[in-house]
Amino acid sequence: MNVRIGSRGSALALWQAEHVRQGLAALGHEAVLRVITTTGDRVQDRRLEEVGGKGAFLKEIEEAMLADEIDLAVHSLKDVPTALPAGLRLCAVLPRADPRDALLSSSGLALKRLPAGARVGTTSLRRRAQVAALRPDLVLQDLRGNVDTRLRKLREGACDAILLAVAGLERLGRRGEVTEVLEPDVFLPAPGQGAIALECREDDGPVASSVAPLNDPQTSRAVAAERALLAGLQGGCNVP
Repeated sequence: MNVRIGSRGSALALWQAEHVRQGLAALGHEAVLRVITTTGDRVQDRRLEEVGGKGAFLKEIEEAMLADEIDLAVHSLKDVPTALPAGLRLCAVLPRADPRDALLSSSGLALKRLPAGARVGTTSLRRRAQVAALRPDLVLQDLRGNVDTRLRKLREGACDAILLAVAGLERLGRRGEVTEVLEPDVFLPAPGQGAIALECREDDGPVASSVAPLNDPQTSRAVAAERALLAGLQGGCNVP
């Protein structure tokens, strides 16, 4: 079967899409990749919740799938809202990588040792709320952009520290730049963080069957519970 995969164009998104393509190839399925630019990628000068929340990274990809322009979407599960558009469903969740958050600081200092007034860059309300609770003396700055953009802004001195998901850094070979890995009992990661999710049309049985062997049952059960809790709390991009 020839599967048309849709993905964002960032280095991390392309790594994940290629990972899925290779998984399908190992199962005997051909796949082609189509890069789709989303609203979240285009609009970098406004807060994420102002341009559609996390769904801003999915909208155009999901529209392409509903229009039968692609068959499969590859997402970082933490970016997928708990309510999907009508006609679409999650069809597989790959084995989870490290779910934790990481601090990267230009000084090499851990979160608890950063000096008062140090600027910490993150757009995530969840991360902002936890930093504010742990270190109310730090200054929180909005920081949009993909992993490479955020690392560049840290190097250029736009902020003194940034927060990123460990899984994304590992996939891009940037794990060595981490100053501190934040343990979940101190700094709670996002529901689904570290997992790659596959989305297809609800009525596309052949594609769902093709990717079914890629699904990891243990990860799937864990993230389903996390996302159910998030939905029950009405959490999301506007609620930490």
